[in-house]
Amino acid sequence: MSLAAKFKKLNRIWLASIAFFTVTGILLLLFLPLTGFPPHLGFLGVVSLISAYSLFNRRVWAPWLVFILLITNTVFSLFTFYLVGFSNILIALTMLTFAGLTWAFTLPLLLKKKN
Repeated sequence: MSLAAKFKKLNRIWLASIAFFTVTGILLLLFLPLTGFPPHLGFLGVVSLISAYSLFNRRVWAPWLVFILLITNTVFSLFTFYLVGFSNILIALTMLTFAGLTWAFTLPLLLKKKN
């Protein structure tokens, strides 16, 4: 099956979630050298890319991986927000936005009924 045919089969929610997880994974891996190579950023980046792949190919384990990523991204962003507080407004707002977008792109996937 060609790539264009796979994209036509996916609905907008799946495409938006695939794009979100892909961009998130790439950004987390790009920021890895800038932050001193913390292992949790690398882990979240790799798991985000694996989630995007599993959603794109409609793997059976995709919802489980997306759920695990929902929990870990939420804990990571809110814990970072708690540590930074409002001493750095840019990081605080970024972490709150990241947590909100993670929930916004994940919940429709997990709550949608299978056809």
